Amino acid sequence: MTIGDIARPDAPSASRGKRRRLAVLLPVIAFAGLAIMLAWGLTRNAAEIPSALIGKAVPEFSLPPVQGRALGLSSGDLRGEISLVNVFASWCVACREEHPVFMRLAASKTVSLHGLNYKDQPDDAAKWLDTMGDPYTRTGADLNGRVAIDWGVYGVPETFVVGADGRIAYKHIGAVTEQALNETILPLVERLSAEAKERQP
Repeated sequence: MTIGDIARPDAPSASRGKRRRLAVLLPVIAFAGLAIMLAWGLTRNAAEIPSALIGKAVPEFSLPPVQGRALGLSSGDLRGEISLVNVFASWCVACREEHPVFMRLAASKTVSLHGLNYKDQPDDAAKWLDTMGDPYTRTGADLNGRVAIDWGVYGVPETFVVGADGRIAYKHIGAVTEQALNETILPLVERLSAEAKERQP
């Protein structure tokens, strides 16, 4: 055995050591990556997740009214004036949180508010509106959720601002609070109204 043989580590043994270190490091790196992604996700405001439909015409649809209501909801009803479309359900806890906000908005007559009732039992939807109050000008009963899917709805509640041209201008995910209404939604409604007036001959 020479001095060189003593100084040089055994090649197969060194290779095994590298593989062991890699096997230990990979799960640590993967866990760190997941932790970073989770932390980033928690800092995101769900209400500000963009929609692919912003700036596009509302999907074509026509729905019958919620049981006990006279007026259904269709894409044609969302042209000619600025309006809000609120996706709600009687089984939705967050919908109960935002409902008083919509009742006050309806009383103010600031902007038309329409309801898209998502995957609800007809009796339950009717009872909910009869008990809680009905802030909607029109309601559409989306019994199978097909229309909501076309709107890109992730879950209830969600609220859309629709321009007079029938295009979706904004999407709010989650319960609408007084702050969201006064600081984001209503200023947008005012801006869209001003722009519509400027376009008039």
